[in-house]
Amino acid sequence: MIVEVDPDSPTPPYEQLREQIARMIASGILSPGARLPSIRQLASDLQLAPGTVARSYRELERDRLVASHRRRGTVVTELADRQPPKARDDEVAAAARRYATLVAQLGVDPSEALDRVRGALGRVADPSG
Repeated sequence: MIVEVDPDSPTPPYEQLREQIARMIASGILSPGARLPSIRQLASDLQLAPGTVARSYRELERDRLVASHRRRGTVVTELADRQPPKARDDEVAAAARRYATLVAQLGVDPSEALDRVRGALGRVADPSG
């Protein structure tokens, strides 16, 4: 699962995690029945306290996006709302505009900025490499 928590963000870590998992469910990256990592495993992977991950999972469960089962762990529910493709496209366009604005404000050459995005996308696609 591709998630990242920014310790310098004003948004609490549990909310960053909840938001990212909800986004992956809405986009279909995590489909109904998909099993989330155990609380202990995800906390270890992200270097967070288990209570932080547990809170994220509880809030996702409250929103009916996931369900926790004793033997199967935490899974994405069938009831979870899916984001229409246009909403996903709008979100990507907004993120691209924010990045382009930041790059321009920092005076970074556009070709260098694109190289950095390609590198970051490559690392996200293959975190081992």
